[in-house]
Amino acid sequence: MEKKLVEKISERIRQLRIEKGYSSYESFSFDHDIPRMQYWRLEKGKTNLTIKTLEKILEIHDITIQEFFNDDIFTG
Repeated sequence: MEKKLVEKISERIRQLRIEKGYSSYESFSFDHDIPRMQYWRLEKGKTNLTIKTLEKILEIHDITIQEFFNDDIFTG
């Protein structure tokens, strides 16, 4: 069964955090001024991602929306 879009987005957000060298979502959220529980919910797919929050995530990782969605998680 194919993953739902929410699961794919959550996985991609987690992947980017790990690629940035953060093993903990807590330290990442603290360093980037994102409420800890909000970020945990994003990575777990427990909340709806707003465009504003996605924009902040993209800015933190210095990637475009195209780069975010042009990943094997979405295209493979």
